[in-house]
Amino acid sequence: MKKHHAKKLFSSSLLALAIACSALNAQAKDTVKIAFVGPLTGGNSAVGIGGRNSTDLAVKLANENPKNKYHYELVVLDDECKPNIGVQVVTKIASDKSIIGSVSHYCSAVAMSALDIYKKFGLPMITWGTVLPDITYGQKIAEIHRVNGTMVNQNEVAAEFMTKLGYKTWAILHDTTDYGKGHNKYFSEYLTKDGGKILGTFGVTADQQDFTAELTKVKELNPEVVYFGGLTPIGVRIRAQMERLGLKAQFEGTSGIRSDSYIESLGNDLAEGTLTFNEGAPLEKMPKGEEFKAAYARYGYDQPYEAYGPFAFAAADLIIQAIEKVGPNRKEVTDELARTRDVDTLVGRVTFDDHGQNIIPLITKYVVQDGKWVIWEESDYGTGKRKLKGL
Repeated sequence: MKKHHAKKLFSSSLLALAIACSALNAQAKDTVKIAFVGPLTGGNSAVGIGGRNSTDLAVKLANENPKNKYHYELVVLDDECKPNIGVQVVTKIASDKSIIGSVSHYCSAVAMSALDIYKKFGLPMITWGTVLPDITYGQKIAEIHRVNGTMVNQNEVAAEFMTKLGYKTWAILHDTTDYGKGHNKYFSEYLTKDGGKILGTFGVTADQQDFTAELTKVKELNPEVVYFGGLTPIGVRIRAQMERLGLKAQFEGTSGIRSDSYIESLGNDLAEGTLTFNEGAPLEKMPKGEEFKAAYARYGYDQPYEAYGPFAFAAADLIIQAIEKVGPNRKEVTDELARTRDVDTLVGRVTFDDHGQNIIPLITKYVVQDGKWVIWEESDYGTGKRKLKGL
């Protein structure tokens, strides 16, 4: 009994010593702060929380690395997917000189409202989920970078894919933010080029609840496909109200609806067969994908990393690598990020062009099957075992 007690005390002492040494090592290194900004409340919170957790994981793994020169601390702020809130929180982090870089924004409208703040304060930012091209290409801001692709590539693939399946007529609904209007613009251009016919286009507000008027008109037009350019909360409402009105068209959305919460909110039956298109390769196809998933599970995050979590992780990792190389200096980190060429990340090789845009030619097609987003080519729909509406 005494031996067992002594052994237990010895083990406890070793554990306490290990914790103390870890804390001492952290204290021995200078602490560098980076920020995360995204929607942590509201209808897009599932994606935001997945992005936050993924950024947090990148910081934790960096702090585990004994070779790193600095200890990292994450500052997390909620932009609520609202431009006015985004301006407030970005001003807060940008004016805090101890914050050296930021992993920011899922909602394009929020990013657009805050671009000049990053520029004014010289705070390097990598956006992890916005897709509006103007964020990088609207003006040349040295501090702004984007690790994911844009809606241009996404809609080009979406239009070509759907017309090749044999669909001919569409009704388009889009939210009236810059994000939704951008999706409408690029999808309409590519769809017309590929021979598709648009029977009607309807703008809806971001907080709209009832779509009876628009969907009644859509039903009268009798399109084969309803395309939606917007985010998950509106997408859920539109799809549910389509069913209520007996509108049987195929439902096609943008990357903005590719969230587990889309399926959970609608239920498996209503979500079934929904199509969407996402930048980058699926995580399971990436060399570091399994490592990421194992680390995510090891740290016990309660919520999934969602569609854009891997991009947030990659963005944080790039900022950390830049700080490790040039030190915690905003200008030096901005310059180092601009030199990013063919860097291996969780989401693949990253190269920033002269506008800070990562060049990702790959777009992945997804369909909801049995309560999950499934890669089109690996789905029963892609193999011909199941048919989409109207085919």
